[in-house]
Amino acid sequence: MTTSPVPPAASPSPSSTPTPGVPDRAPRVAVLAGGLSHERDVSLRSGRRVAEALRSSGVEVSVHDVDADLIAALTELRPDLVWPVLHGSSGEDGSVRDVVQLLGLPLLGTGPRASRVAWSKSIAKTLVSRAGLVTPEFVTLPQSLFRELGPARVLSAIVERLGLPVVVKPSRGGSALGVSVVQSPDDLARAMVECFAYGDSALIERAVSGVEVAVSVVDLGDGAVALPPIEIVTDGPYDYDARYNPGRVEYFAPARLSDATRAEVERVALVAHRSLGLTRLSRSDLIVDTEGVVHFLEVNVSPGMTETSLFPQAAEAAGHNLGALYRSLVEASLAAAPVGLEPVPAP
Repeated sequence: MTTSPVPPAASPSPSSTPTPGVPDRAPRVAVLAGGLSHERDVSLRSGRRVAEALRSSGVEVSVHDVDADLIAALTELRPDLVWPVLHGSSGEDGSVRDVVQLLGLPLLGTGPRASRVAWSKSIAKTLVSRAGLVTPEFVTLPQSLFRELGPARVLSAIVERLGLPVVVKPSRGGSALGVSVVQSPDDLARAMVECFAYGDSALIERAVSGVEVAVSVVDLGDGAVALPPIEIVTDGPYDYDARYNPGRVEYFAPARLSDATRAEVERVALVAHRSLGLTRLSRSDLIVDTEGVVHFLEVNVSPGMTETSLFPQAAEAAGHNLGALYRSLVEASLAAAPVGLEPVPAP
């Protein structure tokens, strides 16, 4: 598998040989940002940053919220490509992507079906483990089950089976919203309540100590390759505040890993990207434990693109100009993406 960083995308320049699917003018891209998920503010910031970078590379960009005016706007505009820079439900669960394809417009990034698989942390963890990756032992429990069986008995079974500490998180969600690290049995009930504020199903996994890294993957048309891993060091939990407000986190780009470990985290991210059927870009969150074992935690089909986000940091660490890289992603998508609904595979 290819694990070397992508060579920096060249600055856009006129080409005498047109690429099929790519217009012979500046591409017109509709960036979708906002929506009504808990991650609306992050999505708006990501969308603005993507739009600025694309404009700097000569792309014609319009930014659209996900609201009652979206379908009319896309129908009238008929952009060459739609880039969903959406985080959280609807943005990453495939539903907005389904609507875009219903309108007959091509997408940048993963299609709706694979997005649904990646959006469910428990399904994604199950599939990557079948592909040979290591992931912390976990259970996924709906809120209704606690009411039916009694919370005390369920919580006791969790501690007895998984031990402590454990990480509690919404089984579908992002930006560390509703995530808690539980060290004591007395704190588990509170963590479950906080988790269920962001979703009706909780994933509880055995906590792993080690180096936290994020590995982004891009595909500019010649196959998926890994960007340099980013190491994350915090003064506490890597929660929503730490992720999006500068000062609480120190990033190392590239991560302070041995050559062998760096190659392994890149391999894991690529296996996750390919085994889940992801397209064009993704970011995998991993932990390297004290024995050097790489544990897959989750994957993002719509990585954050804010000034503190990990995907842009990885791209810049690889020597990319963001505008040129994003334009290359646009052009690769235009050259490859079919227009219309994803076909249902034959049995």
